Amino acid sequence: MLIPPLAASAALVFAAPALPLAQPRHVIGGQLVSALTGFAVLAAVGGSVWASALAGGLAIGAMALTRTGHSPAAATAVIVVATQPAAPLFLALLLLATVVIVGVGVLAGRSGKTARYPAYWW
Repeated sequence: MLIPPLAASAALVFAAPALPLAQPRHVIGGQLVSALTGFAVLAAVGGSVWASALAGGLAIGAMALTRTGHSPAAATAVIVVATQPAAPLFLALLLLATVVIVGVGVLAGRSGKTARYPAYWW
């Protein structure tokens, strides 16, 4: 279920590496903030279509407050509410996946064959 938002994150990192949405803070932080928002909504109101929509909206707000805006991550909050995964495993896998995306982006950016990445870390 995480493939679509992570694929969109990877697309930003590799196709538009200079955009703020593609920077490590936004990719990793935005995904984690959104997942945590999804788990908070799930705990507060349970899982439903309406709760999924609420989680997506609140995730956008939470990313704005934490300055970790990353539009693909809003889908992660929706996925959390819709699928109700085990939080520890889900968060660990999400962190691993986003670190891998950023790491490969850094390696590609250092190769000289693509645009330099990241434009900034924090």
